[in-house]
Amino acid sequence: MWVWLGLMALGMPLFVSMGFSCLMYLWANGEILLSIPQRLTASANSFPLLAAPFFMLTGMAMNSAGITKRIYDFCECLAGRFRGGLAHVNVIGSVIFAGMSGSAVADAAGLGTIEIKAMTDEGYPLAFSAAVTAASATIGPIIPPSVPLLIYGVIADVSIGRLFAGGFIPGFLMAAALMVQIRWMAQKRGFGAHPAPTFREFVTKTRKALLSLMTPVILFGGMMAGVFTPTEAAFAAAAYALALGLFVYRELSWRDLPKIFLDTVETNAVVLMLVMTASLFGWVLARAQVPQQLGAWILGTTQNPLVILLLINVFLLFVGCFMEALAALIVLIPVFMPVIKAVGIDPVHFGLVAVLNLMIGTLTPPVGIVLFVVSRVAKLPFEEVARATAPFLVPLIVVLLLITVFPELVLFLPRVIFG
Repeated sequence: MWVWLGLMALGMPLFVSMGFSCLMYLWANGEILLSIPQRLTASANSFPLLAAPFFMLTGMAMNSAGITKRIYDFCECLAGRFRGGLAHVNVIGSVIFAGMSGSAVADAAGLGTIEIKAMTDEGYPLAFSAAVTAASATIGPIIPPSVPLLIYGVIADVSIGRLFAGGFIPGFLMAAALMVQIRWMAQKRGFGAHPAPTFREFVTKTRKALLSLMTPVILFGGMMAGVFTPTEAAFAAAAYALALGLFVYRELSWRDLPKIFLDTVETNAVVLMLVMTASLFGWVLARAQVPQQLGAWILGTTQNPLVILLLINVFLLFVGCFMEALAALIVLIPVFMPVIKAVGIDPVHFGLVAVLNLMIGTLTPPVGIVLFVVSRVAKLPFEEVARATAPFLVPLIVVLLLITVFPELVLFLPRVIFG
């Protein structure tokens, strides 16, 4: 453990520091080192894990194919008429895009460019525009498809379909809470609204966005109808997004594909290396009795599931300030799962609580990855974006407490859909 923390402090990549610390532990305890490649390859040999690169490819294809602009125009017709309208449009756009990309970073980088420009052109302060974009991007990994939920499901051996179904209500609650906050701030700061669109404008923008909006319908309709698994749904979504860009909208050329594929491979390679080394790290922790010792300590303090979840919330919110979300998920879930199972907490419920915790962490300095992305898109200092985003942490934490205290907000849909 100390070797791992020391290497991280020296700036080593997380997967390198985890892998090397595992190697040192096994060598020092006289273990057979051939177990390392066996564990690494076994963790990568996962059919559900195949969905991750296809969801990433879907998001990248949509950002390059003009799909995000059509989604934004459609959302403007829906919510532009309200006070602080473009900020509401920002949130609704993130809800729709969440059903396609599964990534907060993809949302912030893709829709963010369009949203921030549109809002500042209408006279919204740049810092406020960036803050709304950053806060709404956290909806992306909660409303399915979701790369973090997918990774959690693989690590914790939990049904991906149930996790995806469990994300709908929390995701919509996040959107509603952010829009309440925006309405209050718009009233306080005197933000205006767009005129309501004419019927012809609404029909035109809806028609242009209709094929783009069909992506989540294909995804979830196919999964619920049993046509394909979540992994096959990811492939279908990626193929559909590429077909829209190449043959329907024609804003994506064949020359763009190598770069899109290469970016997807590079991004997925990092995730896969983290999953592989984290699996090895979790196995080593189990051999060292770390989860058992932690579980005994927690259960010796309290056996109340709600109190345990609240304690884990505080811990994860703290960790999210210093550790990238996927990395924290991969490292910590194997440690917490024995405790969760011991007190009877539903692993689907815990998965949504943990992922929402770590998504809030993407908005908190010093390692808030979404803040970095939005500050780069908005061309604002990181510190200014962090200050402007702080008020939006309140509604997100309120939703986190709601789904922690009321598990049915997460578990209702999985029970209805899957029984």
